[in-house]
Amino acid sequence: MVRTEILLIRHGETAWNAVRKLQGHLDIPLNAEGRRQAKALAAGLQQEPLSAIISSDLQRAMQTAGEIARLQGLPTRIDTALRERCFGDFEGKLYSELPELYPDEYAHWRSRDPDFHFPAKQDDADNVGESIREFQQRTVNAILHYAAQYQGKKIAIVAHGGVLECAYRAAMNLPLNAERTITIYNASINRFSCNNGQLSLIDWGDITHLGNEILDEIAGTAN
Repeated sequence: MVRTEILLIRHGETAWNAVRKLQGHLDIPLNAEGRRQAKALAAGLQQEPLSAIISSDLQRAMQTAGEIARLQGLPTRIDTALRERCFGDFEGKLYSELPELYPDEYAHWRSRDPDFHFPAKQDDADNVGESIREFQQRTVNAILHYAAQYQGKKIAIVAHGGVLECAYRAAMNLPLNAERTITIYNASINRFSCNNGQLSLIDWGDITHLGNEILDEIAGTAN
């Protein structure tokens, strides 16, 4: 059996994570704590030689990946397919604002309808929002692509909370509308293997390298 080991990593903390503001495709950088987390993450992985480091093109992921790449002596490959889900006009809003601003759409989102699309961003016609089904297909296909390209090796993919959740659901064969039961931490290491196009979970939510309290993707922060 020739398997690829994938370290799927969520980016470090941003200022919007800290105040529970939805980011999606908006390009928010790491805050001071996020930069600390990224450095601690890179140091924690220094004794694990990687064959490749791949990142979402959003700067919170690229900054996190850059710290790993620096200590590994590798370049960072950038892929837009690893972006967070597009939340349309929900982006830039506080979680606490959404039920009042979009009562019907918010309820639909929380119902986890796999084909629900977020309302388009009023000042950006290209930002139309993605359904869970579209998002899952985009992100899991990207992960499987790199697993095949680096077959038999160990790689790191730095992305977002939603991307990690999609990979978890694929590995555990969970339906798209099932409630989320996992915790998704900033700068966490989540280990998967891939063999013959099938993801399997090895270990979830390793944050031992961080050394202090960090934030969860939904309960405390936003992607």
